[in-house]
Amino acid sequence: MTRALAPPALTIGELEANYPTYCKAMRLLIREGKSLPKVRRTVCWQRLETLHHCMPSRYREPGYLFALLSREVQAL
Repeated sequence: MTRALAPPALTIGELEANYPTYCKAMRLLIREGKSLPKVRRTVCWQRLETLHHCMPSRYREPGYLFALLSREVQAL
């Protein structure tokens, strides 16, 4: 029986380096009209959640970012 290998874990540095990409992905999901429950199941949400959990004073929680980006997209 063949066993699938788990992908290597990302470091905090890699997560921080890709923070703008995760925000951009969330912004695109919001523009597409995805609901909050659907966005919560995405990789970008999980990565933003990890950053917030590790450094809450530096990174906002994903729910806050979702609300902030939703208002930004609606204003356009």
